[in-house]
Amino acid sequence: MKDYGFIRVAAISPRVHLADPSANASEIIKLAAEVASKGVSLAVFPELCVTGYSCADLFSQQVLLDGAENAVKDIASGTAGLDMLVAVGAPVRLAGRLFNCAVLLKGGKILGVVPKTYLPNSAEFYEMRWFAPATETNLESVSLCGEEVPFGTNLLFRLGKATIAAEVCQDLWVPVPTCTYAALAGADIVLNPSASNEVLGKHDYRKSLISATSERLNVAYIYSSSGYGESTTDLVWGGSSLIYENGALIAENPRFSMESGIICADIDIDKLNRSRAKNPNFNDLYSTGIEFRCIDAGKPAQTDFEASLLRPLNAHPFIPAGEASTVAERCNEILSIQVLGLCTRLEHVGCKTAVIGVSGGLDSTLALLVTALAFDKLGWDRKRIVGVTMPGFGTTGRTKGNADILMEKLGISSRTISIVPASKQHLDDIGHDPESHDATYENAQARERTQILMDLAGELGGLVIGTGDLSELALGWCTYNGDHMSMYGVNASIPKTLVRTLVSHAADHQFPDCAEVLRDILDTPVSPELLPGGEDGSISQITEDLVGPYELHDFFIANVLGLGYSPDKVLMLASKAFAGVYDRETIRRWQKLFYKRFFSQQFKRSCMPDGPKVGEVSLSPRGDWRMPSDVSSALWIKELDNA
Repeated sequence: MKDYGFIRVAAISPRVHLADPSANASEIIKLAAEVASKGVSLAVFPELCVTGYSCADLFSQQVLLDGAENAVKDIASGTAGLDMLVAVGAPVRLAGRLFNCAVLLKGGKILGVVPKTYLPNSAEFYEMRWFAPATETNLESVSLCGEEVPFGTNLLFRLGKATIAAEVCQDLWVPVPTCTYAALAGADIVLNPSASNEVLGKHDYRKSLISATSERLNVAYIYSSSGYGESTTDLVWGGSSLIYENGALIAENPRFSMESGIICADIDIDKLNRSRAKNPNFNDLYSTGIEFRCIDAGKPAQTDFEASLLRPLNAHPFIPAGEASTVAERCNEILSIQVLGLCTRLEHVGCKTAVIGVSGGLDSTLALLVTALAFDKLGWDRKRIVGVTMPGFGTTGRTKGNADILMEKLGISSRTISIVPASKQHLDDIGHDPESHDATYENAQARERTQILMDLAGELGGLVIGTGDLSELALGWCTYNGDHMSMYGVNASIPKTLVRTLVSHAADHQFPDCAEVLRDILDTPVSPELLPGGEDGSISQITEDLVGPYELHDFFIANVLGLGYSPDKVLMLASKAFAGVYDRETIRRWQKLFYKRFFSQQFKRSCMPDGPKVGEVSLSPRGDWRMPSDVSSALWIKELDNA
């Protein structure tokens, strides 16, 4: 089975049997076996789960500490047959002191013990009464369960492709968490056995803290907190377990359950490595002076990720998700970036006129709406926006009519200039048969439209606003020096699926007076309308019939260009994301076309106009993407064929 760069992990909040290590060991072993059967390679249990966190002064009792050590030994032997790294919280004695530790076990052996560095000792916490901080010893090993095992905060555990570090509860809540140094040393997964009680508002802060830490350090963070069974003398323990990956919540355990809680998730090590590789300053300025010891934890479990993938998988990665208010806020932010970029360019070049080709299609509609918002922001009259419809051989009454209605409702200036006579003359001049509806026939129209816009802008002292989007640039689905060219491309980093979302948002919020026509534009098939329509006036040239569904291509853009995933991984993920929509071979066919077109069309992106970066992916040669124009796609196609 192929791992595709994933590793399955679990955060477990067992029901606590306070001050009964034997009963806790039995519960831990049972739950470990349960998650192991699901293909989990790493299981994290809470802080001091072997005894219970809230034992208080009982931690000074020899019988409890002996029982805890015996329980650790039982857990080691009880999980020996599981192909899984297990982390449990236990009190560990060393050199006359007691340490609050994460104990990591695999294959019946204790691989290492990581002591807690920062002990909370205010409000409801009194850990310094019973435990010593990690800084109070420089010993690098401890005798535990009859074995001499590595001890310290400088331990890393290598499990297949993953490098794992541990810190304990409060170590995360300080100004510089201990995991910072571990991440700089190469850790891509941080586990945290915790005992975090519940008070009003704390959970939100807990989540924001873990999210920010995982994103700042480009790590996955597995947080397992104690729950039901801890003493409620003064506090309540909700069993808050969380798994984050690079800032994103992957799994969360419902709080306040009276049963043991289990959450599992598949961590994408490839994605974490890619994020870190794109951040060259990650460890440029840091010299921690800490020498980490890396412990071999063997291989991860054989997990069938193709059968089931335990992580959120978004078929439409560029479309804002969440509550309606969140989606609206994100759409407003995107539009604001586009608008401010255009405002800056217009003011800088001293143009108070914008010229834009309006086709009645999605891309030109979004560009026109952005231009209208920019003029409003600048306090300029919208009449200085000149919208031009340029009917050609394939223009339909629906798109032309929608373009006219939209321009009228927006209150801009409008002109209609047919390209049919000029295109016929040009085709005749070069000796091209007008009945041959080939690329020359189409490109002649696209270039004629661009010539009209450029010359009109020159006459009016204006700026030609580009309408092409990111998806078209990735596929090279534009005519070189035709619709490929403009003076400022406001949609340059907006994928096609996001264009649709933004136009819909604008209809609901910014331009309610235009809602009806915008809805009809949204319902119109995507087409360049360069070929004659049907006898009934219908659009005959449907773009997605020719190059494939844009929702697939946008998925490829996010995963191939944004995350650098291999073809077989992209195919596997797409097959899951679009299950029931496209079969695997259909996805493979369009994915192959994506690679072929993307590699062959770089020359168009190498001289693309300026435009604002909006999301994580941009294809500007001056920004995110630099690639030779003559690179072969053979290696990618070969792997895809063999997937």
